[in-house]
Amino acid sequence: MIEIPVYDSQGNKVSALSVDEKVLGGEVMPALLKQAYVRYHANQRQGTVATKNRGRVEGSTRKLYKQKHTGNARRGTIRTNIMRGGGRGHGKRPHSWRLDMPDKMRRLANRNALLCKAVDGEIKVVDKFGYDKPSTKQFAGLLSTLKIDRSVLVALADTRGFEARSAANLDHVTLTNVDHLNVFDLLNHRYLLVEKSALQSWIDRAVAQQSTGQAASKSEAR
Repeated sequence: MIEIPVYDSQGNKVSALSVDEKVLGGEVMPALLKQAYVRYHANQRQGTVATKNRGRVEGSTRKLYKQKHTGNARRGTIRTNIMRGGGRGHGKRPHSWRLDMPDKMRRLANRNALLCKAVDGEIKVVDKFGYDKPSTKQFAGLLSTLKIDRSVLVALADTRGFEARSAANLDHVTLTNVDHLNVFDLLNHRYLLVEKSALQSWIDRAVAQQSTGQAASKSEAR
């Protein structure tokens, strides 16, 4: 079991959250994390970039001068890629960069990224934010108290609350919904700051998904 410290809004340790490593994959899997990270990054590419080749550039197709007896190099259309205003050689065309990955592997990668953070001590769990009004100064003080001096991913159950508005203007702070935690965001930030109840609900859902997957595998084996 991994014990993740739980702090109050003043930065004092009040309890600990026990997490079973088996739920998060048992051990850190670098190859799986790399594959999931590359897939997520590739799927963010639009793949719509395009440049005009010599067949798409407007201009005459007339041969500029005869092939021989001019003393010049052989020259064809003005739309060739070595002429000013001509098309691009080997120009880029629209292309899909999308990569696929089985659902079980994606879910395991998300859980394993959380395990990676827990092993490195980069998960900061707060018992309850408890903001009654937006306060960027108060949220910045919490980060300083928890010794969060690098990029931090703040996972909230509701990204429309006062704590979200308090953190929105801070540098190196990224807000996300706890239901949307993924391997790309977790590995792109040094720390994860999350409320205890939100993290517990995420872990409970991961346990349910894991048990459902195991049950499905047993039924298929039969």
